[in-house]
Amino acid sequence: MCDKHASTVPCSNDNAQSSRRRRVWELSHASHCPLVGVGLPLTGLRKLVEKVTGGKVLHDDYDIHVGTVSECALRTPVADAVQKELERRYAQHIQRFRTAKTTEQVEAMWEAAVAAGDVAGAFWAGLSHPRCTVSLEEKMCRDIHMVQHQAGACARADINKFNAVVADNSRLEREVVRLQERCNALAQEKALDAERHEQLLMTARAATIARDGDVATLRAELARLQASVPDLDTRERMAERITQLEAREQGLRAQVAELKTLRPAAPDAEAAPAPAPEPVAVPVAMPVRLHNRAVLCVGGRSSSVPIYRTMIERVGAQFAHHDGGLEDSSSQLDASLAAADLVICQTGCISHSAYWRVKDHCKRHGKRCVFVDNPSVSSLARSLQEAATEETQPG
Repeated sequence: MCDKHASTVPCSNDNAQSSRRRRVWELSHASHCPLVGVGLPLTGLRKLVEKVTGGKVLHDDYDIHVGTVSECALRTPVADAVQKELERRYAQHIQRFRTAKTTEQVEAMWEAAVAAGDVAGAFWAGLSHPRCTVSLEEKMCRDIHMVQHQAGACARADINKFNAVVADNSRLEREVVRLQERCNALAQEKALDAERHEQLLMTARAATIARDGDVATLRAELARLQASVPDLDTRERMAERITQLEAREQGLRAQVAELKTLRPAAPDAEAAPAPAPEPVAVPVAMPVRLHNRAVLCVGGRSSSVPIYRTMIERVGAQFAHHDGGLEDSSSQLDASLAAADLVICQTGCISHSAYWRVKDHCKRHGKRCVFVDNPSVSSLARSLQEAATEETQPG
């Protein structure tokens, strides 16, 4: 077994075949530099040296590295500290390499670690392995030398990539700032639009409320006016009915005038037929209570309508006529019935529908109705006399 205070001369092959792992100072001096450089980070190495020396080391990283490599040639306090730190830091790798029983197995595990990029722990576990020969140690030093070159090239590539990423990140940050400013401007614009729309909505709501108030006021005023004018609806229907009757009367007068112009002249005065006697209205003693009353005559011959009108208006009553559905629209009958105070229905000259409508209306509204079977002037006179008699009888 090699003495633990031995120099840098490596152990003999006999000793190398023992089961004891080699120490740092038992390795060749050529392996110290890559072992310290790869196995111990610069910050960790500086702390280790300051702990051993008991003070703050003012040297730069290169001087600390060179000094540590020199100290590892012998068993010094620095070499002992490096040995303990490597054992602590790479305990898992050391445990994994214990499964190797031959130099070939150690070499295979080292090559697998190099391929995987896990060289720091495997470098120390392989160099310190009992089955590591001088030739394997030289091979591992050559491999780690190339790995360091590749790591340097990768580091430079990574630095270039890093610089490109930093530049791209700066560009993206500027773009983000610009987009953020744009978003803030759009948000402010949208906020102003929303505020403007809210004001317009409030104005529209106020206008709607005012309009509803005006509508309610107008409706109340209309109701008040309608209440102040009784029978307004009846009067409107009567006015409409009078307008229709006046229009019809004008049409009939025009037809009469046209017939008079078309009548042929008599060839001889002696042969001319005597003119037909004008129908004479039968005088009817009408009570004063029928004055300003509306009398509706339903049915009757159209030639007798002027006589009916004369008889009724002579005593101060208002005359209205409906032919009972022969020519006049049946819808006008309801308006005429509503406007009448007295109804005289000549049943022989109206339709069945008009008859039942007259009867139903007068019954529902309690309106006086006189039914006449024979449509004539005398029948109308008797009906008026009958109605006048009922008016004068005490209720």
